Amino acid sequence: MAENDFWSDRKAAESTTRHVSQLKDAVRPWSELKQQLDDAAELYQMASDEGDDTSLAEIEQELPSFFTRIEDLELRNLLNEEDDEKDAIVELNSGAGGTEAADWTEMLMRLYTRWFERSSFQSKILDLQPGDEAGIKSATIEVTGPYAYGYLKAEAGVHRLVRISPFDSNKRRHTSFASMFVFPAVDEIPDLELRDEDLQVDTFRAGGAGGQHVNKTSSAVRMTHLPTGITVQCQNERSQLKNKKTALKVLTARVYQHFKNVDDKRLDEVESTKKSIDFGSQIRSYVFHPYKMVKDHRTSHETGNVQAVMDGDIDAFIKAYLLHGR
Repeated sequence: MAENDFWSDRKAAESTTRHVSQLKDAVRPWSELKQQLDDAAELYQMASDEGDDTSLAEIEQELPSFFTRIEDLELRNLLNEEDDEKDAIVELNSGAGGTEAADWTEMLMRLYTRWFERSSFQSKILDLQPGDEAGIKSATIEVTGPYAYGYLKAEAGVHRLVRISPFDSNKRRHTSFASMFVFPAVDEIPDLELRDEDLQVDTFRAGGAGGQHVNKTSSAVRMTHLPTGITVQCQNERSQLKNKKTALKVLTARVYQHFKNVDDKRLDEVESTKKSIDFGSQIRSYVFHPYKMVKDHRTSHETGNVQAVMDGDIDAFIKAYLLHGR
């Protein structure tokens, strides 16, 4: 970076600068924690020498917080794959179960929105398709923050809900499904240009909530990458231009992931998780009745505190998945 011609290739220089910044961000928490531990050890020694029982007790009370922070940083070290540090594009889709599934998909979106807030990530809804009667058919969300993709990749798959239906007058038990797929957010795809001739862009009138304007103009955009057949759509903005920009962002992430899977020879493995959003394909079950339990079928991690999970307390599930893959 100290070379005189460092900025001669602006794109390469910006990439290097981002990488250096990310390395500093990775090292900084460990340096800060080490300094705090050294300070605590010095204070403990002084309190011991002076027989200051009050100070000793206060220092001992702080020890659990140090262990928690060490565990959090160790978990961060598991996120060492190429795309883990990137922002994420999240897609939620309702599956088998009709209105039940649409309602469940909206519940999942609330769960993850709570987790974003708990984890200090920023999120923005890029597209949302409301259900016919309740809930949502699909949602696309941009999640920004360090290692957003690394953490959220643990949640990709089919999620199953078992509960007494609030839409069933006979109060029968229903099973619903929703899928979640996660893609790393990228500005460009290495060695590939999304050429205009490879993109099919269709515009149409947006549907659903949004006032009268949303149905009067063809502001909604559907964009297809013809070589792969990957299609995305966006109708959240009133401006067709903004919807095109958002659709291109999501499409770039999905095409990038597609070719990365092919290059890594993992396409079959990834596609195997994209089974029909139905019985037998779930990665996790959320049971509200006849008992209360959330269980991950990949790691066998489970908890009976369903309400905490629905309020976004899923760190233990993410940690179990990341450790399971070691």
